[in-house]
Amino acid sequence: MMSRRQFGTTTLAAGVALASQKVTAQPARRKIVDAQVHLWKAESDDWKWVPGMKPQMPEPFTIEKLVPLVEQAKVDRVVIVPPSWPGDRNDYGLEASRRYPNRFAVMGRVPLKNPQVAAALLPKWKEQPGMLGVRLTFLGATQSWLTDGTADWFWPEAEKAGLPVMFLTDGQNAQIAGVAERYPRLQLIADHMGIGGNTLKDGRIPDAVSQTASLAKYPNVSVKLSATANYSSEAYPFRDFTPHIKRLFEAYGPKRCYWGTDMTNGFDKATYAQRITHFTEELPFLSEEDKEWVMGKAILERLKWA
Repeated sequence: MMSRRQFGTTTLAAGVALASQKVTAQPARRKIVDAQVHLWKAESDDWKWVPGMKPQMPEPFTIEKLVPLVEQAKVDRVVIVPPSWPGDRNDYGLEASRRYPNRFAVMGRVPLKNPQVAAALLPKWKEQPGMLGVRLTFLGATQSWLTDGTADWFWPEAEKAGLPVMFLTDGQNAQIAGVAERYPRLQLIADHMGIGGNTLKDGRIPDAVSQTASLAKYPNVSVKLSATANYSSEAYPFRDFTPHIKRLFEAYGPKRCYWGTDMTNGFDKATYAQRITHFTEELPFLSEEDKEWVMGKAILERLKWA
């Protein structure tokens, strides 16, 4: 049996030995940022929808519905993209940011067809708490706005105001090349790989992806690898989209690619967790460092969301 003196000496020696060992720090958890989620509340007298437009889900997708989903999936931040059916309104998205300032921020809509009003808003756009930039959609009735001159006033004004711009076309991203070239200080972010609803219906996904890949030569263009679950014709892990994601990733690199869900456009297609693990576990061409950028770091830097 050890004497009290021997026990003390042994314990002290063990403590010194442990203290001298190199301590390996545990890696920090990857920061995850969803680059696109729509939020909306029920239509009411003071929150009317555009006549004829329908939401992506029959029930409103509210702040109260999103918060527990985000917490369960361990998503750190979410870029709120106000939907089109309430018109050019950003108030509900900004409410989300006001209530959860460290979790939500907004890429807002502008009245593109009313340049007198909209141009006056842009210089002070980011003075709205939680507002990061602008999101434009060129779909359906507004598809022609990209080429008929309606949007021409916007690009130089957005560049002057230092506003990043997310844009969605229906397989028409080649039309953005001239904008990217004329306004090199304007940060342009291609949504959903350049795929819209009609792109899918018409079987033009490869062409749309090619158009988006062609924009990678412009340093001010980047891409959201978003909504893959929604557009895939397969179940998780959406193997038919792997070549498209890989092509765009190779064209743009990890610092110009962003993961995002657009979950309300295909809510039942995959769980939030699956939409995450699709990128973190099922795309072998992404290194761990790549995932750090694509899953959150890159979009935070591009939008200057500190």
